[in-house]
Amino acid sequence: MIISKPKFTIFIIIFLGLGILIGGYLFHKTQPRSIIALNSCNNTCLRPNDLAGLLVSVGIQNTPGLVPNVVKETDKTIVIKHPFPEAKIHYVIIPKKDIKNIGSITPEDEPYLQDMFAVAAEIIQEQHLTKYKLITNGPDYQQVTYLHFHLLAD
Repeated sequence: MIISKPKFTIFIIIFLGLGILIGGYLFHKTQPRSIIALNSCNNTCLRPNDLAGLLVSVGIQNTPGLVPNVVKETDKTIVIKHPFPEAKIHYVIIPKKDIKNIGSITPEDEPYLQDMFAVAAEIIQEQHLTKYKLITNGPDYQQVTYLHFHLLAD
């Protein structure tokens, strides 16, 4: 079956439009992250850890049911077991809002931060932890540019 040029063009335009709509829906709650900079990067280009953060943001906000190793979840926070634990107990506490790092926190982020700390406190109390660390990293130390806390305990 051969498709005529006008029908093929309409077909391509429809799929392009669908791609733009789906992409707009998936990425509408993420912080702006420049993919390309035409003149120079000057910290505006998307680095691999920025891309990872963007994908994590989309995954957590739009498909939380697909996140593996979930330990605890609220409407604002999700906690997972770290895939490569550095301690006997190693959880990652992640907000369900795209926040790059502590330096980019806004007043609108406060409910998410409060919930993250409340969830961390629940885990600490439930597991009777007294020797633990709650850690986050600055942007140049993050493997994934997305605010998250590590709860580690022996």
